[in-house]
Amino acid sequence: MNLLRALATVSSMTLVSRILGFVRDAVIARLFGAGLATDAFFVAFRIPNLLRRLFAEGAFSQAFVPILAEYRTRNGESETRLLVDRVATALSLAVFAVSVLGILAAPWIIYVSAPGFSATPEKFALTVAMLRVTFPYLLFISLVSLAGGILNTWSRFAVPAFTPTLLNLSFIFCALVLAPYFRPPVLVLAWAVLGGGVLQLALQLPYLAKIGMLPRLRADFWDAGVKRVLRQMGPAVFGVSIAQVSLLINTIFASFLANGSVSWLYYADRLMEFPTGMLGVALGTILLPSLSKYYSSDATEQYSRLLDWGLRLTLLLALPAAVALALLAVPLISTLFHYGQFSVDDVWMTRRALVAYSIGLVGLILVKVLAPGFYARQNIRTPVKIAVITLVATQLMNLVLIGPLKHAGLALAIGLGACLNAGLLYYKLRQHRIYQPQPEWGKFGFKLALALLVMAAVLWGAMGSESWWLAAAWQLRMAGLLGMVCLGAAVYFATLWLLGFRIGDFARRAAE
Repeated sequence: MNLLRALATVSSMTLVSRILGFVRDAVIARLFGAGLATDAFFVAFRIPNLLRRLFAEGAFSQAFVPILAEYRTRNGESETRLLVDRVATALSLAVFAVSVLGILAAPWIIYVSAPGFSATPEKFALTVAMLRVTFPYLLFISLVSLAGGILNTWSRFAVPAFTPTLLNLSFIFCALVLAPYFRPPVLVLAWAVLGGGVLQLALQLPYLAKIGMLPRLRADFWDAGVKRVLRQMGPAVFGVSIAQVSLLINTIFASFLANGSVSWLYYADRLMEFPTGMLGVALGTILLPSLSKYYSSDATEQYSRLLDWGLRLTLLLALPAAVALALLAVPLISTLFHYGQFSVDDVWMTRRALVAYSIGLVGLILVKVLAPGFYARQNIRTPVKIAVITLVATQLMNLVLIGPLKHAGLALAIGLGACLNAGLLYYKLRQHRIYQPQPEWGKFGFKLALALLVMAAVLWGAMGSESWWLAAAWQLRMAGLLGMVCLGAAVYFATLWLLGFRIGDFARRAAE
């Protein structure tokens, strides 16, 4: 399979999901605004969502996929199927127990994760109620991650990439149709989370059956493969998901700030997730199975070349996204969220967070590409050390920046921490001689910088007054935003084409 085509497939599916995600957030912003109710929901959703990223999509995927690829390459189909059955059983039992504990301990979890909410009893009680509904989502989405890891190892990238769409559809349907039947109406969002988890798992099961890897319950906690996955998972929690741990700590800080601070950070983070998902998650998804197969077959040179390919694509696509997010912050936020209860002040406050986040966008995406360089080799120790350093540095920056910049300081600390994380990962890859850069990086960087300058100048001139974006009708804003995005992309890629870039230069085959 051509990895560039696979990247296009995963990114296009992710694009559909992200567009629906923006529709979902626009619906939530219009119906519920940014205040007490939405702060409560975003905290209640962020906790199981954080655990999903830590244990399901994060540590579990990075620990499971390399071992699964090794079994498939070296041990044959029957041993691979047995590994899948035993890992699925262990994961299901463990996450079920965590979900039950989460429901029972919901008040204490909110005391720890959003202590500022305890000053407002109504807000605290609502958050606890919604957390009890959303926590079982962790069980379903963990099994979705297991299924996605298996399908990706078999180079079936499209279905796992499309699966998140169902969560957004669940949000949209429940908010628009079922909200009037709930008291308070915002409670419907918690049930939408649970329903979305069920739908996502149901979608993937037939595809697992098609490749003969539908898991069956086979408990064997002493199985060598299961123990290897568990050993890799523990430290991988830090190595893969440090940004998510920082986001949770940011929620604690933000809970002491003005009402709406959690929501402003949430909406800015949602905009950041668009390029992070389309580029970082997509690249990490397609790189990890091939890197794991190259490592299993001792193809050192191919391993390094694949990492180089991933880094070049990251800079080619992430740098213009970061520049565009910073320049077009007001057009983006006003077009997507400035309706109903989402006020002009909410636009400006969210803009501050988005500009701060955009500084670290490239770092956030690079981590998704560089970390698999270690995890595919089943090296957990190095990323963990880097993750701990990054976490400490991020929290120190939080303490320094929250005073003068408020919620925007929390966003900036996340971005700067991601850049530090990426820089240290890159340094260690070079130091261990895992990665050797291919020729002409200097020329590559110069051409990228020139194309970025041209794009930024054109967008700055074409954007016009920010006040226009706040006052214009939604139809004009939508048309204007689409025009700006198309203009920026056309100018950037046309400049690269004139400088000698061609799509064929980035074609690459997946490891067999």
